[in-house]
Amino acid sequence: MTQPARALVIGEALVDEVVATDGTVAAHPGGSPANVALGLARLGREAHLLTHIGADSYGDLVSAHLRASGVTLVPGSADANATSVATATLGTDGAATYEFALEWALSDALTLPDSPTVVHTGSIAAVIEPGAAEVHAVLTRLRPTATITYDPNARPSLMGNPAQARASIERIVALADVVKVSDEDLEWIARPDETIDSIAHGWLALGPALMVVTCGGSGASAWTAHGRTDIAAPAVTVADTVGAGDSFMGGLIDGLWAANLLGANRRDALRAIDSATLTSVLDRCARIAAITVSRPGANPPTAAELSD
Repeated sequence: MTQPARALVIGEALVDEVVATDGTVAAHPGGSPANVALGLARLGREAHLLTHIGADSYGDLVSAHLRASGVTLVPGSADANATSVATATLGTDGAATYEFALEWALSDALTLPDSPTVVHTGSIAAVIEPGAAEVHAVLTRLRPTATITYDPNARPSLMGNPAQARASIERIVALADVVKVSDEDLEWIARPDETIDSIAHGWLALGPALMVVTCGGSGASAWTAHGRTDIAAPAVTVADTVGAGDSFMGGLIDGLWAANLLGANRRDALRAIDSATLTSVLDRCARIAAITVSRPGANPPTAAELSD
């Protein structure tokens, strides 16, 4: 019997307390992996989120937000002492800087969904202990049957010094089939003699089939064994950049899925992705991110919005 196509996303769900330039504060459910799960569900994918939230008012806010878009919380995901909070302070250009009150671990009482097509992780969950070691173990266990995708989404205030963070990040890169990372993340962890291009090639050599670097309003670039592909970003009026990279990541997973390039049995096909397919996928990702930044908070578009 054919297994249903489903995504498992592993990582933090939290509340973004967004502080505007006028000092007003608005609370939005967020967390990088949770935003990816939300984006996938809004694009019509069966998305399961393995996370760590509390049985409190913010946990209720996060759960309701995710379930309203069709995300399924993995049983055992709501046993934290308190739901984590990220305080995002917006600059005049709409860009956000973050401070965190965070708890991250995996419950002993988890029930994982059967046979996910793709497993995604990223950001704090893949680096901060004690949960990071548990995330690595789950990825290792599921990699024989699922595509592994990863977004480092670095948080310097939580991840220690760049060299330590890079070692943890590259441990996951070596397990991943697809890596999406921002240019700002790479600049933070880069050694003095490195460029984005040299890091991309170095990470491809660790094992991934596809490496994508997002550059905000300047677009994105992708590397495979066959070369580099560049795309531009649509012009848009920015409300804020919260969740932009996460919505791009969700679009990347969805686009590769639509091209029948996900699942462990499609690894060779993913490595052989042609430039036209990759360009089409990336252009759609950029459009998804543009819609997200045009409105406040991590609010990715639905499939219906993309077809308008």
